[in-house]
Amino acid sequence: MAEHPDLRVRVGPLNLKNPVLTASGTFGYGREFSSLMDLNRLGGIVVKGVSLNPREGNPPPRIVETPCGMLNAIGLANIGLEAFLKEKLPWLRKLDTAVIVNIYGHSVEEYGAVAAGLRGAEGISALEVNISCPNVTEGGMGFGTDPDMSARVTARVVKEAGRPVIVKLSPNVTDIRRIAAAVEDAGADALTLINTLTGMTIDIERRVPIPAHGFGGLSGPAIRPVAVYMVRQVVKTVHIPVIGVGGIMTHRDALEFLIAGARAIQVGTANFVDPRTAPHIIEGLRGFCRDHDLSSIEEIIGALKEG
Repeated sequence: MAEHPDLRVRVGPLNLKNPVLTASGTFGYGREFSSLMDLNRLGGIVVKGVSLNPREGNPPPRIVETPCGMLNAIGLANIGLEAFLKEKLPWLRKLDTAVIVNIYGHSVEEYGAVAAGLRGAEGISALEVNISCPNVTEGGMGFGTDPDMSARVTARVVKEAGRPVIVKLSPNVTDIRRIAAAVEDAGADALTLINTLTGMTIDIERRVPIPAHGFGGLSGPAIRPVAVYMVRQVVKTVHIPVIGVGGIMTHRDALEFLIAGARAIQVGTANFVDPRTAPHIIEGLRGFCRDHDLSSIEEIIGALKEG
């Protein structure tokens, strides 16, 4: 039996102490969870999305529980680039784990400006680019729904970033493989998938949508089978590494993504259910390796047996 299995993984240029990261928008800027766990145990932290200027987000209510998940319409509320650099990053850079900054914009130029503003800042391991945002110069169409627009954003961020670039893909497309291939060709170092699925719920007494925004992003266990499927399809399509996310609550959920070929995973909605989910998953993966006499987590990555 392997008493001390090696959980280290490599995701493109990134070396992670284990494959468990926390997903953007579900873990704040990391410090909010520091009293609940040793953050240095994590493979990495993906901070909530940072935009060029501060955003208040959508009016409440903007989160609603659904069967096996939740809908959120936060509206990408954040403190903006300048405040992030001054108020959040100095604390984050003290951590002994990968810090990945999720960024977004509403034009190609805005994405580039955020990436350029973070260039040279110490303590950032990589950028994760949220391409699910509406393109205000193209009538509000989401960047991530069109291969050409996805590639344009990726190329601009790669040009400005000066560090590894991970692109987070939207599942709200006909064929996610086309987007993945376009982003790879544009220079991305890795991919994260999937972002939330668009959905809505209705208050039948008041006959109004919940959240108040009218629709939101569905996350949680309800979307996990979709996420696992899309991860597998993309892994077979591209040559860059994939990070899987979508409804991961336990180490067994995480293993589905790893076996499908993801080199790391992100824990999202589960952080709201049990803030200590990520370290529990790390221990679960270690125990699984011991029980199956695996000396390294690498032995299970991409081990899916297809007929």
